[in-house]
Amino acid sequence: MGFFSFLGRVLFASLFILSAWQMFNEFDANGGPIAKELTPKFTAVKTNLSSKLGIGLPDFDVRQFIATIIILKGVGGLLFVFGSTLGAYLLLVLLAMTTPLLSDFYNHKPSKPEYTILLNDFLQSIALFGALLFFIGMKTSISRRQIRKNTHKAKTV
Repeated sequence: MGFFSFLGRVLFASLFILSAWQMFNEFDANGGPIAKELTPKFTAVKTNLSSKLGIGLPDFDVRQFIATIIILKGVGGLLFVFGSTLGAYLLLVLLAMTTPLLSDFYNHKPSKPEYTILLNDFLQSIALFGALLFFIGMKTSISRRQIRKNTHKAKTV
C-alpha cells in the first residue's frame, strides 16, 4: 500500500512540478507568456474591485504574482510527494489564488467556445482542490487514530 500511495502522490504532484518547471523556463523580464494572459485579467479585477469598493487600488506587478505561482507549485509539489500536509496546504493556496482568476468562465457567454474551455479548467481545479482536501483529511484522521491507538491504559490487577 505504501508504494501505491507514493506513486499516486508523485503522479498527482507531477502536474504542479512540471508546470512550475515550464513556467520557470519561460519566465523572462516581462514575466513570460502567462503575463500576457494575466495582465488583462488583473486589470479587470482591479477595475471591478475599485468600482465596488469606491477606492483606487494600487498597481500590482504581474511578474511577482507569476513568481509566487512558480514557487508555490514547485515547493508545494515537492513537499506533497513526500507526504507533507504543508505541501498540500501550499497547493490549496495556489489553487485558491489562481482558479477564479485564470478560469474566468463567468466573463463569457455560454455560447462562446471560450466558456466551455474555461469551465472545464475551473472544474478540473475544483477537483484538484477536493483531492487535496481529501489528502489532508486522511492524513489528520490517520494521525489521530495512531495517537489514540498508542495511548495505553494502566492495567489493574
